[in-house]
Amino acid sequence: MEIAKPDIKFNVNEELFRKYWRILKLARTPKREEYQKIALVAAAGVLIVGIIGFLIYELMLILP
Repeated sequence: MEIAKPDIKFNVNEELFRKYWRILKLARTPKREEYQKIALVAAAGVLIVGIIGFLIYELMLILP
């Protein structure tokens, strides 16, 4: 007894291309104000992580 394979003609690459193309058509470059806000938030995050890492480093020097 042989199981019949479904007859599906589906090109995966073509479907992915359509999805990505749809996203690219919706995308736009950020305005200057949006870019500055994103950069400010990213810089604040890096600064906070750096401060936390520095504090942990200093604590490790003091505690042992």
